[in-house]
Amino acid sequence: MSPDSSNTTAAPKRDPWLIIWLLVCVVTLLAEVPRWLNPALRQEILAGWLSGRSPDWLPFLPWLLLAPVISMLPQLIRQRRRWSAAHEWLSRSASNREVDGPTLVLSLLLAALAWWGTVRVGDEFSGLPPAYHDEYSYVIQAQTLRAGRTSYPVSPRQPQLFDQIHVLNEPDIAPPTGVFASRYFPGTGLWMLPFIRSATPAAGHQLAQVLLVVGVFWIGRELTSNAVGLLAAVLTAVSPGLLLFSNLLLAHHPTLVGLTLFIWMLLRARRTGNLWSYGMAGASLGFATLCRPMTAAGCSLPVGLVFACWWLTGHQRFGIWTGWQHQSSAATAAPNFVSRSTYALALGAPLVIAFLGMLWYQHSITGSPFVSPYQLYTDRYTPRHVYGFNNVTRGEQHLGPKVLDNYDRWAENLTPTLAIKNVWARLLNSWRWTLGIVPCLATALTWLLIRRSPAEQGHGWWIVVSAIVSLHLVHVPYWFSGIMGWHYVFESAPLWLLLVAQASVLAIGKSGQRLWIGGLLCLSVAVNLWTFAPVWPARLDVGIAELQYPRERYARFRETVEQARRGQSVLVLVKADPADRSMDYVTNSAERQGPVLVGRWRDENLDRIRQDFPDRQLLIFDAASNEWSQAEPRTGRPSSSKLPSN
Repeated sequence: MSPDSSNTTAAPKRDPWLIIWLLVCVVTLLAEVPRWLNPALRQEILAGWLSGRSPDWLPFLPWLLLAPVISMLPQLIRQRRRWSAAHEWLSRSASNREVDGPTLVLSLLLAALAWWGTVRVGDEFSGLPPAYHDEYSYVIQAQTLRAGRTSYPVSPRQPQLFDQIHVLNEPDIAPPTGVFASRYFPGTGLWMLPFIRSATPAAGHQLAQVLLVVGVFWIGRELTSNAVGLLAAVLTAVSPGLLLFSNLLLAHHPTLVGLTLFIWMLLRARRTGNLWSYGMAGASLGFATLCRPMTAAGCSLPVGLVFACWWLTGHQRFGIWTGWQHQSSAATAAPNFVSRSTYALALGAPLVIAFLGMLWYQHSITGSPFVSPYQLYTDRYTPRHVYGFNNVTRGEQHLGPKVLDNYDRWAENLTPTLAIKNVWARLLNSWRWTLGIVPCLATALTWLLIRRSPAEQGHGWWIVVSAIVSLHLVHVPYWFSGIMGWHYVFESAPLWLLLVAQASVLAIGKSGQRLWIGGLLCLSVAVNLWTFAPVWPARLDVGIAELQYPRERYARFRETVEQARRGQSVLVLVKADPADRSMDYVTNSAERQGPVLVGRWRDENLDRIRQDFPDRQLLIFDAASNEWSQAEPRTGRPSSSKLPSN
């Protein structure tokens, strides 16, 4: 991550840093220069943001090109006696002293920083409804669980009107009442339970962001040093992607709470051999599994395979990889199978309990413990979205009467070419929204090209790296790159920031270039958080605007309904816009009660609907034309008089 080395007597040691700097410069120039050579793009650039709406390259180019000059300047932060105590503490790790005063104080300060950041972003969405279809489904799940149940009955009258994206609405399951339930796994709804009726439903996800930041700090302390943990935690607290998602009612932040605690406790267990830590690791991974099973499996699969090999074989190689060399002599004295099974039981028993809970939950909704609501929803409503290659071709063999045709046709047929394109998009966007492409590219090159001593390498970094790789691999067989191009690998964000922190500390230690490396990190944070007109818009502000747009449209829809109903109970019939799959106005509470109900109108007979809902005024909203109308009281046809558009 540095262009030069402060060690002038060992010239060959400068080569890796020079190579890294040259590679980053070349990639940046190749990405930036073509924009200026294209006349149309150049005119657009000069009329707007010089860096474009995604400031990936231009803000970093001057700093990269100035690196040779900066490397010759006297370095800052020379170690003086007054800083010796701080430097000594930063170089320590959890293996030196697990808990001390500075660690606790910094944990509280990091929690405060994380809370301030996520709440500040949340204030931008104050009073606005959720943005994504998925969020409304999770709200239904939390409302259902809060009522002490896993599903509600379907509407006894015209249940097909209440087909909602990502919600099962099945009269034929558990007749005669049927099943109305979220398609998603129950962990997120459980996490949202205490907050769903509060003025800020996202408070639970904001709390998850706080726990994530503190957890990253403690993970870094286990991996290498207090310095790595502190730097990674600060970067996590100001990461634009994490700040945005901490205000979305999605499964990612609850999942991250589980995965963060899992990695922390696993690292601690490997260091100490403590059974309680193994049990906590298993319990936290179990919770993550209840939120996002594929993500939890992807992140834990490599370390799980290594642990299983050690448990079954007792081979010394696997014992070293699982950290047994860090335990006391009594604990490391050739553990037999029974002894190893004790640790396997501590780690595995909570996972089995979580798995059994998942089976019960699935049975309560679908009628089968081996059919998840997620799978059933895909089979019935969006068969083209099925996991695996040739998804469209396979899905079209199973089209049924409940398919949401327009939404289902959104899927692209997954081929090896598209899969490679998706992997590349997910990687770039995970870098973009985590810290920035340039610093993450420099980090990846540092890990690939710089040799590290055992002390510098630490004893658990393979867990972090393998989790990132495995998370990407398990999502290769899915056609969609994800929300913002990366949400399927979202949980890799704090892992990348740990790698950034370790690479930065390593680079400073080996090259001495505190000024240039520190400046690169500060510039990355500045590009993400602050707009510098006319060069770049803050990446965080771009993300906020992107999320505000659908929220404001949903809010205008609700405002129009309130104005039009004039205190009466209404049923709003929405005619979907086939050209806009991102917006779907059919959202209701889990109970489907209250003065306003929203239904999906597929040109069903309005007279019949009026008969089935005699106590409700009928409003009709054409999403394509953005026009409102009322059904005539007697004819059941839309009136010629239009209501104000939202």
